[in-house]
Amino acid sequence: MTETLNVANIKCGGCAHSITSKLTEITGVNDVAVDYEKGTVSLTYAIETSRELVINKLRSMGYPEATAENGLLMQAKSYANCMVGKSSELLEKAKSR
Repeated sequence: MTETLNVANIKCGGCAHSITSKLTEITGVNDVAVDYEKGTVSLTYAIETSRELVINKLRSMGYPEATAENGLLMQAKSYANCMVGKSSELLEKAKSR
């Protein structure tokens, strides 16, 4: 199943990296693509994989669906994951040199 979700709090490539890393850890999730300029996450997942599992993972990281309530706690979580994503991205680039 392929789906595109409108997600709040996606600000940069670091956010995209964190989201991609965490969603691909879910069994059955493949081909995650994050467009931080549009605030969308497109993914392909097996029918056995629950959409709710994906939504809950995003929410736990501070990236709720754009239709969901987006309070201060969610924004703070998203900034923390953004920082982790940027750091991971830089480390991967440094290791590949």
